Amino acid sequence: MTPSWVTDAFDAHVSGVDDLVELGLRRNPKRAHLLVSTVLGKHIPTPPSRVRGAANDLGDAVTGILGDETSTATVLGFAETATGLGHCVAERIGAARYLHSTRRAVDGAAVHGSFEEGHSHATTHLLQPTDADFLDTDPSVPVVLVDDEISTGRTAVEAIEALHGLHPHQRYLVASLVDMRDDGHRAECDAAATRLGVTIDFTALADGAIRLPDGMTERVVALDAPDLNPTAPTRGDVTFFTAGWPAAVPDGGRHGFLAADTAPFHRAVDDVVAGLSDVFAADDQVTVVGHEELMYLPLCIAERLGSHGVDTRFQTTSRSPAHVRDQDGYPLRRGFAFPAPETPLDPSHTSSESNLHNCSPSTHASHCSLSERSESKRPAADIRYLYNVAEPGSDDIPSVLLVIDDPADTAALRADGGLLDVLSAAGHRVVVLTVPATDPARLSRSRTADARRIEPTGGPLRAPDFGSYSPSEVAWLLKDLSEYSLEGDVAERERRIQAGVAHYAESLPVEFQPGAAYLELFDATLTSSARRLALAVGTVAELILAERSSSPTLVSLARAGTPVGTLIARWIRATRRSQPAHYSVSIVRGRGIDAVALDYIAERHDPASVVFVDGWTGKGAIAKELTAALRVYEDGGGAHFDDELAVLADPGSCTRLYGTRDDFLIASACLNSTVSGLVSRTVLNDDLIGPGDFHGAKFYRDLMPHDVSNRFLDAVTAEFDAVLDQARADAAALRGTDRTPTWEGWSSVEEMQRRYGLSSINFVKPGIGETTRVLLRRVPWRILVRDADLPDHQHIRLLAAERGVPVDVVPDLAYSCVGLIKESV
Repeated sequence: MTPSWVTDAFDAHVSGVDDLVELGLRRNPKRAHLLVSTVLGKHIPTPPSRVRGAANDLGDAVTGILGDETSTATVLGFAETATGLGHCVAERIGAARYLHSTRRAVDGAAVHGSFEEGHSHATTHLLQPTDADFLDTDPSVPVVLVDDEISTGRTAVEAIEALHGLHPHQRYLVASLVDMRDDGHRAECDAAATRLGVTIDFTALADGAIRLPDGMTERVVALDAPDLNPTAPTRGDVTFFTAGWPAAVPDGGRHGFLAADTAPFHRAVDDVVAGLSDVFAADDQVTVVGHEELMYLPLCIAERLGSHGVDTRFQTTSRSPAHVRDQDGYPLRRGFAFPAPETPLDPSHTSSESNLHNCSPSTHASHCSLSERSESKRPAADIRYLYNVAEPGSDDIPSVLLVIDDPADTAALRADGGLLDVLSAAGHRVVVLTVPATDPARLSRSRTADARRIEPTGGPLRAPDFGSYSPSEVAWLLKDLSEYSLEGDVAERERRIQAGVAHYAESLPVEFQPGAAYLELFDATLTSSARRLALAVGTVAELILAERSSSPTLVSLARAGTPVGTLIARWIRATRRSQPAHYSVSIVRGRGIDAVALDYIAERHDPASVVFVDGWTGKGAIAKELTAALRVYEDGGGAHFDDELAVLADPGSCTRLYGTRDDFLIASACLNSTVSGLVSRTVLNDDLIGPGDFHGAKFYRDLMPHDVSNRFLDAVTAEFDAVLDQARADAAALRGTDRTPTWEGWSSVEEMQRRYGLSSINFVKPGIGETTRVLLRRVPWRILVRDADLPDHQHIRLLAAERGVPVDVVPDLAYSCVGLIKESV
């Protein structure tokens, strides 16, 4: 081994494993040395390809011993360091099942066995598969135990004895990156195999030896405590993302992982990374950090980011205290200590939770500073560690993608001195990705044939392949129908719909593109109304956060709801530093909401967190459709979703979640796809949408030169700071009022239907947004306005003039304007 501070100062030496480990020091009275793996991704940020490559080599060594038996094998990975390694080996050999031991006691999970690791900082390993029979395979089926290093073999023997006591097997194979046993240890393992009456084989990428001088442990314990939690002149930003994850797919091996889970697992990883594709640039340096035992999923995320051109490294946090020293040749150059996120926070410190939630980047540095706490103020069992983050000896400060599950997404994570605080204080930009932890009871139920849902035939659509919004801002749960010709003459389409021979969702109207004068008016309207729009966005967002969920899953109704849902998500990100999951789904009047999309969301998010979003309410037809459709979905065995619709404007008094009840101009209503991500109206056509398909839509790539979707979003977002206090005050005031819907708009529309002799209430489209839609994509008969020269109606008067539609002044209108569709065209 290359000489280093450890070898020079303590005369400790390791041989035979130079390419795989470096020698470090523990702060543990049971064992002074630490073999720091260069291929595991625990203490040193490591290219994911190198982690996977070493694991594959180990898997190949296992296959070389077991041959064709690998496909039936059970693989057990050791917590915490080998949970990801074990999973890689299981996948490489095509093992039938994988389980890793755990130190986390999970609510609702039975402990089916345990064993001890004497020298470890946390000694007890728990076995928590979904059921006691998970390990009950044929006795002839081999069991492969995977650890990063074998020091004496005693932990492996303890594990084998525990497993053998539960479900005896004839053959066990212990696989590790390095095997450091001496002859005495090997004899002990052979004796254990004889005692149990089984075969125990060992395989490793390298066999090594270690020489430690007498008294080394005492000398290491006597060292001064290392300097941890370095600080940088500029504090890094922190943002939060919530990932969807299928409930029927385990997030790792804590509760057992079957070979059949592999393909859906990797599809789910692809989904997660697709939502992050614009978060990091191709030339960014990113260290993907997993949380303790959560190793395999972060590794796979790191691999995918690397395949997109991001300079990616992978590592995880640790329970083990190690000695940090910033000296050439020593592997642990920087260190971070922080409270275990799962540990309840001392109430005297809970006020600091808001620091990372509510500070803007500029105020964060001055008002959210790291409190100078030493780790000795908490019990050692409550402290966790992270080492290096940057490559040892490097001056780079990479971004950090911290991948955690929701039990670790706590106040302690965000508190002063918490992991996010110490990383951002060191100058790292931190992106937190929270994944729902596997529920073992739900996973067990989902594995029965009648409970497993059929996955959609396609996955979510994102830019740049579909739509013009950023990939992290919306996932379209739609089928791409861009290659199909679905547009028809507007008048002929209207005639067929009114004759009852076609449904409006079976085809698309030709996208009407207004002239230059109208587009200039749109720009002026956006400029003048952006602040008012921002206030409505902030008000309804604050109501959602206060009354529905502090971590909502936004589900916009395509397509008018999509820009509004995106703005609400931006508000939450700007004010809470958290990017909520946001989907766009189809709802069709008379046909209901897309049940396949609801299944997709329910399998990945808590249905109670879901908030449906639309742009505005007219007479309330879509609100009624949503209520009825969700009832049908639930009656058919689907999850329960709250039917309360969140909108910017609710002039029809149809919902309690609104930014305003004024009938005011929402600029996104002024255009078609060019202000809605270049996505068409949704399509539900039996010829194109089959079982398992999402409803469809088209992406109008040819309209990219005319797209103003992100200009609209950016103009409104730019006003958030100016309206922040007012939005919070307005939301607080609304919470103290009776907002029960009166549906007065519906009554008004029924009166308009009678007054103008229309055969269907569907020919009456009330409100500025709906009136604009009539002029843009239907065959309008006449426009009714309450005031002749209202500034909000400029675009309506211009469109009506372009299309030769009369505008009547009707002073007793309940809405500021109403569009009437021409009947019997």
